[in-house]
Amino acid sequence: MTSTLVLASGSTIRAEMLTNAGLSFDVVKPRVDEEALKAALLAEGTKPRDLADALAEMKAQRVAMKARPEQLVIGSDQVLEIEGEVLSKPADRDEAAAHLRRLSGKPHMLHSAAVIFEDNRPVWRAVSTVRLRVRDLSDSYIKSYLDRNWPEVGYCVGAYQVEAEGIRLFSRIDGEYFAILGLPLLDLLNYLTVRGLIET
Repeated sequence: MTSTLVLASGSTIRAEMLTNAGLSFDVVKPRVDEEALKAALLAEGTKPRDLADALAEMKAQRVAMKARPEQLVIGSDQVLEIEGEVLSKPADRDEAAAHLRRLSGKPHMLHSAAVIFEDNRPVWRAVSTVRLRVRDLSDSYIKSYLDRNWPEVGYCVGAYQVEAEGIRLFSRIDGEYFAILGLPLLDLLNYLTVRGLIET
């Protein structure tokens, strides 16, 4: 049976969040050249928060083109901003170490966006921004941290997972936990409740 909700993402953690919230949905991984799109948008001067929103919309739109009219397609993306610049997922372990040194002792922001398409048009969107501060990290700790957590953290922007040992990197976090994981879940659930897709 085809679900009303479609998650346009290959992210295991996003699917897990929706499943844990008791939602029934299908998963369709969007075919989007994310890095090329990101590079083009940044070249145009797109701000990090707007970049997350644009990438989420592109993913939802791509999957919505093949969805049924009554289906709600959820696209999502996350962007890490530090000192006004965007930090992408590390290409390898050396780059992960470099990213952690860049984040060390400084604040940064995670912008997590979600966009819903219905009948091939956007009907809802939200961006949740979390502010995080990484404690001072020694080179020896960064090495031992990556010894224990690579390659898992290589799939994560910032090279950390707050649901695992990555939480030890931080001295302060302000914002929604689910947004750190990559989805403004509370805003999404509120919208689905208003739409009558979640029982109250």
